[in-house]
Amino acid sequence: MKIIAKNIKHLRTLKKLSQEALAEELNITRSRIGSYEENRSAPTIEVLIMLSDYFKIPIDILLRNDLTKSKDSSFIEIGNQRVLFPIVVDSENENLIEVVPIKASAGYLSGYDDPEYIEQLQKIKLPFLPTGKHRAFPIKGDSMLPMKDGSFVIARFIEDRSEIKTGRTYILVTLNDGMVYKRIMNNIDFNNSLLLMSDNKKYNDYSVPINEVLEIWEFTCSINTQEYSEEELKLSSIISMFNDLGVELKALEKLSEHQP
Repeated sequence: MKIIAKNIKHLRTLKKLSQEALAEELNITRSRIGSYEENRSAPTIEVLIMLSDYFKIPIDILLRNDLTKSKDSSFIEIGNQRVLFPIVVDSENENLIEVVPIKASAGYLSGYDDPEYIEQLQKIKLPFLPTGKHRAFPIKGDSMLPMKDGSFVIARFIEDRSEIKTGRTYILVTLNDGMVYKRIMNNIDFNNSLLLMSDNKKYNDYSVPINEVLEIWEFTCSINTQEYSEEELKLSSIISMFNDLGVELKALEKLSEHQP
């Protein structure tokens, strides 16, 4: 019960909520919250479910892990899962999305797990996003056409790497390659790695060991900061056509190899 008491108080502090605010959010009395935090009584299973849902963390983590001992107050690692706390909220207690700036994107590699660095990032709110912790990342170059250089990808934090799906696009923060946006083939079960593929096929595919992946965020939506020109739209269409043609040619080559 001591762990529960410490965790409730710690999570409330992370979200910068008073006892009154948390009690109002959970529709229980302030004195009851105080009783939980002072270890004078234990919350019921119904209250634990509400706490779990409100702070977006599994009940077993709330019950079994002392979150105050985490070396970083923004997340805790449980097995192969990194649980990221949605600690940034607006005046209506709705989650805000941190925006990683284009000019400072290189600094994200050293600051991704630093709460003070994350705290100083600019923030936006997109109310149409699905549940989960989201962040906005800048896109550089033309490896993921038609995603334009300077666009932003809004992506959802992936806690469990078993959720990584082949063929989908992700933002990866890697130990040796920095921050990249790629389409992924999940080879974790095969050779403990991810194959990173560019939609622009003039760039070669390459593999990254899963133990070098520091964070992974799944694409949710994108924001273009510049309008496409007519020429760019034509170029994107042509590239897409040739990419599709290349896939079809490879399929025909494999078919011909198996014919007598």
